[in-house]
Amino acid sequence: MAKRLKSGENRILRYVILAGWALCCLLPILWFLSIGFRPRTEIITPQPIYWPTFSLDAWHMIWDDWPMAHYLMNSLLAIVGSVVIDLVLAIPAAYSLARYTYKGREDIGFYILSTRMMAPAIVAIPIFFLFKGLGLLDTVWGLMLVYAAINLSLVTWIIRSYMQDIPHELEDAARTDGASDLRILWEIVIPICLPGIITAAVIAAIFAINEFLFTLLIASTQNAYTMSVALANFTGGSDGKIYNAIALVSFLAFVPVFLLVVSIQKHLSRGLTLGALKG
Repeated sequence: MAKRLKSGENRILRYVILAGWALCCLLPILWFLSIGFRPRTEIITPQPIYWPTFSLDAWHMIWDDWPMAHYLMNSLLAIVGSVVIDLVLAIPAAYSLARYTYKGREDIGFYILSTRMMAPAIVAIPIFFLFKGLGLLDTVWGLMLVYAAINLSLVTWIIRSYMQDIPHELEDAARTDGASDLRILWEIVIPICLPGIITAAVIAAIFAINEFLFTLLIASTQNAYTMSVALANFTGGSDGKIYNAIALVSFLAFVPVFLLVVSIQKHLSRGLTLGALKG
C-alpha cells in the first residue's frame, strides 16, 4: 500500500511539473496572440491596462488591406517545394556517400557540409544576378530553388548519418535475391531511415520559414512575398510599427509549424534520438 501511495504521489508530482512547464511555454504564445486582438492605442499607451479591449482591427487589416492569404500560400508553396527538392536530391546523394566506396568520397561529403558554413551574404549578389538572368526573380519558383540550395547540404548530411547505421547484411541479402540498388534504396533503406528523413525535412522547413535575406532579395514585389517579408511591412512606414498586426501575423506563421511538429511528433522524436551526425 505504501508503495502504491508513493507511486501515485510521484505521478501527481510529475503531472504538476509537466503542467507548470507547459503553462510557462504557452503563456508567451497566448500573450502574443492577445496583443493581436487588442486595439493599437492600448498597446502603445504608457499606462498599464489590466482589462484589455477585444478588437478585430488587426485581423481585418491583414486580410482586407493586405493580401495575407496570398503571402501564406506563397510561403507554403515555397517551403513545401524546397523540401521536396531537397529530399529528391539528398536521399540518393546520401545513399551514395554512405554505401559506395570511391576516391574522394569523404572529401565530397565534407565539401557538401562546408557549403552550409558559408555566410549567406557572400553569395547574395551572385545569386541575385543569376536568378535575374534566368528570369526567376519575384517568383515562387525562385524561392523554392534558393531555399533548397541553402538546406540541401544539411539535409544530405543528416540522412547520410542515418543510412550509415543500417546493417550492410540487409542490403547484401536483398542483392542475393536479385534486387537492384534502386529497389534496395526504395524498399529497404528509405523505410528504415524514415524517422531521419522526416527529421531532416522538418529542419529544412523550419530553416526555410526563418529565411529572410534571400526572400527579401528575390521577392521584390508583393507577387512573391512570403510571411517573413510581410512581417517587415508592418515595422515601418508612415504608420510606424503596427504591433497588433505584427503579433497576429507572427502567430499565423507559427501555427503551421506547430501543427506540423505535433502531427509527426512520434517520427520526429525517434529521428532526433536514434540518429547522430557523423564525420
